[in-house]
Amino acid sequence: MRAWLIQIRVDDDESPNSRRLRAASMVREQAGSADLVVLPELWTTGAFAYEAFAAEAEPLEGPTYEAMAKAASDAGVWLHAGTIPERDPDGPLYNTALVFSPDGELAAAYRKIHRFGFDKGEAVLMGAGEELVTVRLPETVLGVTTCYDLRFPELYRGLVDRGAETLVVSAGWPERRRAHWTLLAQARAVENQAYVLACGTAGTHAGVPQAGHSVVVDPWGQIVAEAGADEEVLTVEFDAAGVAATRERFPALKDRRLGLEPPRR
Repeated sequence: MRAWLIQIRVDDDESPNSRRLRAASMVREQAGSADLVVLPELWTTGAFAYEAFAAEAEPLEGPTYEAMAKAASDAGVWLHAGTIPERDPDGPLYNTALVFSPDGELAAAYRKIHRFGFDKGEAVLMGAGEELVTVRLPETVLGVTTCYDLRFPELYRGLVDRGAETLVVSAGWPERRRAHWTLLAQARAVENQAYVLACGTAGTHAGVPQAGHSVVVDPWGQIVAEAGADEEVLTVEFDAAGVAATRERFPALKDRRLGLEPPRR
């Protein structure tokens, strides 16, 4: 399986629409080379640009949806289009991930469950999602997560219980906590015996330097590809069947005692 992570640069001096057009062009450039393309979290606005959330929020099928659906179709790829600030007409804003099939159809939408901010920022400006989301690709089953979710292992266990073999993390992770980014990506891979594709942003927005260093980790916790600090398309090929082989060779997941549904009587 060929996965391409687009670590797009997000800076305050580029408009969301300009970045939207640029990202769509970058997705199209992967035609014929990638099976799955991944974008970061809130790349239109910047994950820390809290004051822009309301102004730049869009309906689910808004301009980013339309641009990314067309780009996925043009490139013929599965596209995790990162996340958008979604405006629900009947509720609050949400930090929502969009996943498109190679024909440009929406395969899944995931509203971020764990909101960052400690009673400010995203934590108060956006609503919390409630549904775990997986997407079946020909080669693997994706588990869809976003940024701060990475700190909550129970979410990933739930995705594995729903069949996930490859865990995607779309993020706007700050440079000052970059060590946590890599460490947690490896931890989620090891404990769930799954591939982790973690795609972050580069640049600086709202005064917060971004970590970059998107990373792909295999089921043994080994880093198989890592980006640098600036804008980059990180490319990796991996054998998705290796997940089943790892789980069979070292069947730790079968020894779980907690967090399982009680046996039926």
